[in-house]
Amino acid sequence: MELPLLSDVDAESRTLSLGASASELHGALCGWLAGGGASVRDWPARVLADPAIATPAENGALDRLRGASASQLGDRSFGFDLLLPDSEAPLSERSGALFDWCRGFLAGFGLAAGEASSLSEESREALGDLARLAAASPQDDGDEDDEEALTEIEEFVRIVALLLHGDVAMAAQHRHRLN
Repeated sequence: MELPLLSDVDAESRTLSLGASASELHGALCGWLAGGGASVRDWPARVLADPAIATPAENGALDRLRGASASQLGDRSFGFDLLLPDSEAPLSERSGALFDWCRGFLAGFGLAAGEASSLSEESREALGDLARLAAASPQDDGDEDDEEALTEIEEFVRIVALLLHGDVAMAAQHRHRLN
């Protein structure tokens, strides 16, 4: 299942006055799902901890984002994508969006997982790495090496999200089925 366009998510986010970029929202949703949060249509109110936020329109960009993200995170072939600007966007925009995604992920994960004391050592270390990325500032310009580094960091973040989803959400589902 494919993610909706970044511009569509951004437009619906502005319509609902969510005050977050499309990348940050996607990160928050993915963090929420990875931390064991439910895939429900009113996810923005839950993820942004504001019950006054309206439920997104059925089959709207935010609803499709939820469905695609939940499907991708649960995909055993690791077909999970981050909602980020495309490679034609300036490096500063792409790196800023990635850092926003990480901030959103940490917030959503923290809300859903709480203390999550059952995290593996690898997952705790990965959360620390995400926190460092979330605190980073976008680079104004760069060269080919910077482009390659950003691509590697994006892949790392993607794998961390899958790791944490497996360690928390999938493990909880597995334990539930065994009981």
